[in-house]
Parts: sequence; C-alpha cells; structure tokens
Amino acid sequence: MAPGTDPPFQRIAADLRRRIAAGELAPGERVPSTRRLAQDWGVALATATKALTVLRLEGLVEARPRVGTVVAAAPATGPRPVEPPGDLSRERLIRAALELADAEGLAALSMRAVASRLGVSAMSAYRHVTSKDELVLLTADAAFGEARYPAEPPAGWRPRLELGARTLWALFRRHPWLAHLSPVTRPLLLPNLLTHAEWALAALDGHGLSPTAALDIHVLLYSYIEGIAVNLERETQAQATTGLTGDEWTDTRLAAFDPRTAASRLPVFTRMMSDLADGYDLDLDALFELGLATLLDGLTPRIEAASPR
Repeated sequence: MAPGTDPPFQRIAADLRRRIAAGELAPGERVPSTRRLAQDWGVALATATKALTVLRLEGLVEARPRVGTVVAAAPATGPRPVEPPGDLSRERLIRAALELADAEGLAALSMRAVASRLGVSAMSAYRHVTSKDELVLLTADAAFGEARYPAEPPAGWRPRLELGARTLWALFRRHPWLAHLSPVTRPLLLPNLLTHAEWALAALDGHGLSPTAALDIHVLLYSYIEGIAVNLERETQAQATTGLTGDEWTDTRLAAFDPRTAASRLPVFTRMMSDLADGYDLDLDALFELGLATLLDGLTPRIEAASPR
C-alpha cells in the first residue's frame, strides 16, 4: 500500500458513503452485496464485509433478512452504539452470524466477518466458538429452532406431514442459506433439526412401516423441500451477479428466442409459449404446494397398505 493510501475497506466505505450522500442510493434501496463489492473492487469477502460493517455502525445502512443490506431510512449523524466487547457471548456471535447469513448468504459467513460486524477482534470470537464450522452449525441450529410444533398434533399422518413440511418451507424461506448446508447423504445431527425429523417420523409411526421405509419417506420429503429451497439463495446470488431480477433475465432470453426456428425441433414448447399471453410466472411457493400434494398423494396407497387392519 502506498503511503497515505487508505485501506481497501475504507475506500469501499467512502465510495458507498458518497453515493448515499449524493442520492444515488436512496433510503431502503439495496446496496451492493459483499459478493458484488468483492468482485468489483478485487478484494476478499472479509474486506467487503468490513466496509459494510463500517457503514452499519455509522447508521448509514442496515441488514434486512431475505433482502440484504439497504440504505437506512434515516441515516444517523454518528456511529450507532456498539455493545462493549466485554459483553461478547456465544449468543451474540450466533445472533450476528444469523443476521449476516440472512443478509449476505452462507459464503459470507466467517469468524472474521462476524467479529467485524460486532466491532470486536476475531480472537475475541474464538474464545466463544472454536471454528467457522462450529459457528455455522450453531447458527443453523438456531435457525431451525425458530419454529415450534403444537403440543397436540393434528389427527392423521397426512395433516401432520403437511404441517411439518410447511414449517420447514417457512424456515427455508426465512433463511435461504440453510438449503446449502449439507447433502442429505451427510445428515446434520443438529438438535433443532432433529426436532423436525421427530415430528415427521412420529406422524408415520404406528402405520406398519419398517424403520427403513419410514426414514426413506422422511428423507424423500425433506430432500424435496430442500431441493426447491436451494433456488431461493441461487436467485439472490444471480440477482447480485447480473443485476437483473428473474423476470428481467427471462425477458432478455425470450427476446433472443426465435419461435420460427424452434418450431420444427420444439413444437410443443413453442406452442405452449405462444399460448401464454402473459408469460409463465414461476412461483416457488405454488410449486412447493403442488409437489407436496403430489408426493403425499403418491405415498397414500403405500402407507395405507402397510397400516394394520
């Protein structure tokens, strides 16, 4: 670094500060994500995170779950009060990690980034959590623990499985990065995640299914929910990378689609696309419900056949 040159994170923060002051970034508008900043400035994710942390402590930006970091509605004139480092606890670390993962995605979650978010040194964080891997697991467990099931479950295996599936879908909706933790072939034995498994397995218990069959059904349902939810985070990443919403990206592709050329090779696709006057609106919530109903419809004869007469 040349003498008198500010560190990269300060240059990034200064540029964003200027854009906010000039009105280029309006209150409530999303600022570039850490991924975009890292790419545009050629810096590490931790450096980009540190720049956003500086602005957050100044009250210029704030993190909003499932949205990202946005310009604060009423920028403060001075730094926000920060909890004293001496009050650092595992709970504070997990809470900050959850906010960071919700705002920036799983890739942005690191010990250094969370410590920077809290205004403490990375070494202080290591006194409460031993590694990034442990922090990720603790944060995921906290997220899965946000939902509770009723003490009295609904009657019947199907309503119970439906409630469990919709509960998990809502959690993935709230924390899209959860779908990217681990493949189902390497299950995470997190206490709060196992609570969801217990709910599903209890719904299937007593219907004559073998343990293997019950576990297969549970994994099938969970992997279906997770598989749909994976696209939530991917869409956020795609928007950050391209600067286009899903609809805008689709429009650019359709503009290059020549139905006359495709008609001979793709007659059904071409006809269906031409019949959609308003286009095809891919709704992940509706797709989730369609898939859930289809899966349970298919499982019904299997479960009923195994049930004791």
